[in-house]
Amino acid sequence: MSSTALVAPMTDASEPPSAPSSDTVTTGVAKGRDRLDSATSTSSLREADIEKLAPRSIGDLLRDIPGIRSESSTGEGLISLSVRGLPLASSGIKFVQLQEDGLPVLEFGDMQGLGSDGLVRADLNLAQVEVIRGGSASTFASNSPGGVINFLSKTGETAGGAVALTAGLDYDHYRIDADQGGQLGETWRYHVGGFYRRGEGPRTAGYDAQHGGQVKVNLTKTFQGGYVRLYGKYLDDRAPFYDVVPMRATGFERHPAPRAVAGFDVSSGVLLSRSVRDVLVLDGGNRPVVHDIGDGQRTRSLSGGLEAQIDVADWTVTERFRVSGVSGALVSPFATQFLPAARVTGLAGDGGHLSYATGPNAGQPIVDVNHLNGNGLIGLLSVIDSRVRDYGNVTSDTRASRVLSLGDGELTLTGGFYAARQTLDRDILWSTMLSDVRGDGQAALIDVSTAGGARLTDKGVLAYQFTLLPGKRRRSMDLDYAVNAPFASANYHVGAVALGASLRYDSGSASGRLYGSDLGGGRVGTVTRDMDGNGVISAPETQVGFTPINAPAPLGYRYHYLSYSTGINWRVAEPFALFARYSRGARANADRLLFSPIVDSATGTLTLPRAAYDPVRQAEVGAKFRQDGLTFNATGFWAAAQDSNVNQVTTEPIERDYRAHGIEIEGGVRHGIFALNGGATLTHAEITRDAVNPRFEGNIPRHQAKLTFQATPQLVTERFSLGAIFIGTTGSYAQDNNLLRVPGYVTTNAFVQVRAAERLSLGLNASNLFDVAAITAFDDVAIPTSGILRARVLNGRTVSATVRLDF
Repeated sequence: MSSTALVAPMTDASEPPSAPSSDTVTTGVAKGRDRLDSATSTSSLREADIEKLAPRSIGDLLRDIPGIRSESSTGEGLISLSVRGLPLASSGIKFVQLQEDGLPVLEFGDMQGLGSDGLVRADLNLAQVEVIRGGSASTFASNSPGGVINFLSKTGETAGGAVALTAGLDYDHYRIDADQGGQLGETWRYHVGGFYRRGEGPRTAGYDAQHGGQVKVNLTKTFQGGYVRLYGKYLDDRAPFYDVVPMRATGFERHPAPRAVAGFDVSSGVLLSRSVRDVLVLDGGNRPVVHDIGDGQRTRSLSGGLEAQIDVADWTVTERFRVSGVSGALVSPFATQFLPAARVTGLAGDGGHLSYATGPNAGQPIVDVNHLNGNGLIGLLSVIDSRVRDYGNVTSDTRASRVLSLGDGELTLTGGFYAARQTLDRDILWSTMLSDVRGDGQAALIDVSTAGGARLTDKGVLAYQFTLLPGKRRRSMDLDYAVNAPFASANYHVGAVALGASLRYDSGSASGRLYGSDLGGGRVGTVTRDMDGNGVISAPETQVGFTPINAPAPLGYRYHYLSYSTGINWRVAEPFALFARYSRGARANADRLLFSPIVDSATGTLTLPRAAYDPVRQAEVGAKFRQDGLTFNATGFWAAAQDSNVNQVTTEPIERDYRAHGIEIEGGVRHGIFALNGGATLTHAEITRDAVNPRFEGNIPRHQAKLTFQATPQLVTERFSLGAIFIGTTGSYAQDNNLLRVPGYVTTNAFVQVRAAERLSLGLNASNLFDVAAITAFDDVAIPTSGILRARVLNGRTVSATVRLDF
């Protein structure tokens, strides 16, 4: 990890390089300057760092950045992420914005069905990942008070390219990456690249759960005083969603001592199977349709844009514009319940019995239900079928900067306007199935029958809806969100002191229509329907989820808020600087508020107007040191935040205030062939107000660890690199009631890279080398009477080999 320059839109310099070599900060400042002259907290991961880490997902990649809490147990999308103690009351990426080349991939990072991390892939197009943490991000972009993570593409400055072939050595994974860039005449250059992959993936699904790739291309024209760049991306990729896995609690709430259940390996097991593929539901128009669970997290994106910078008189004008078409699906078990098989048999009364509904043993009875697969468990699979019709967005960022001489210093003025339109058009459908619990890709659906032979299930389907909340959670929407934000900054640099202040004024609106029985008003969410068309109504066919499409509810409200940030930096000496900053920002809320008491289903307005956006106040004080191969940065932080949300597990509204403080350190040292980079974040956080559950006030927020840390020791020579990446966290509470504890863990990645010839390199990467059962969360509020916890676990050990040819 490198604490170096972050290339991003807030700059008045000439075109930024895609891999800067100097320690220059350009993110969140009006003019690029030495890191020790800027009152910001920044980090970056360069291409070489990413290659050594060999992340299995974007969530895994972001775990290696200090201050960031990335829960990447769900696979290649829909991760939960926060920064510096800001709350993670529900799922998703709320207070941090993910960008690609300076513009957000989605305006809101916690939209359900498809998160912003699902639209980003790390391949040979990626030059580096740039991060700005803390309050300075409040005015740098909209909806990003906690930070901005920018994935920066190569743009052809360096001629040449590469081809890399990667294969999993202990898991089914095959991938090809390629890129090429360079000059086209004296004033034109290009870059094109992408990847394609296929395989089962890091967990045993029983089929090719990963399938797809992307292509990115850009073309740049340079001229005196500026440049113009056109770019495009096409992404069509499928990856599995990893739901909870069963673990047996052998201790008590504060120390549950979780252990794997028999017949299920939590490191590689998943509730997916070649025999559990089809899901039959009524679609958003109430027509029967069959979808494939094998689609998992399916993402399609076609985007194109323009980036230009030109000097006009004494001003530098920069424009970034992108239009993206986004669609996809999420089809997967979601928040599965684990029940004793004997209890499931009891649903059919005395003499009830179980039999296999799918798989090689279909139709055969299950005799010893108490020892089924050695664990005696049945999975109640609530299968979510989210159809993302349109998550497209249009985004523009226009700004102008000028540097003036003022006294003995320089005054940099910047002003601009940001505009975005985000569409949110989707259906969320459900089916409920019963499955045995194996985790080896061989699980099968289970039928339940009475003593007389009457079935309570249809080939393993218990209901064609969400059984845990009958008639609820089936929702459709067609919405548009608008964001407009003028912004300005002034920065004065004189001698050893740099002073800066910035403002941003966001105004937004939400409009559209909602559909679902959760809206009340007599809307019906369950009907009887002959789903298989055989002329006979079975028990599950009396529980069919239905969308009241003739009774839409409106959505229509507006909001506005002011963000500001001010900071001072003192370059005490050439290698040492001190800085301080105070900021106020906010994050506007989107679909997480819907279908809850926060929105009036009759008028479409907010019953709680303050829930339209959640403000965040932050203060930072830090020190930076850099000299002779040694860097060290320490930042003390304080934050107060509001969160208006809905718990996606319990469906309970959340209306809280939080406070957090702590210290974040980051540094590195290099001596000869030895290098060590690392960081740590110590955080204390608490819930200061809870309007729904006042008993939670004073508690530590869920998933908030006291300490997180990263360390990367390595040996680097001209012929080889050898090292390890340690990432760890102390324990945290599973839920806000502060009862059930999630144990801490340390994962170890290891890498060996050998330059076999001038342009040929060989790499061996191991992720989670020691196969640690790294639990990121429990979905339970306490240990259930069954003793079976629903755990979210990082992938176990996966080892891959890569052959790369540069040309």
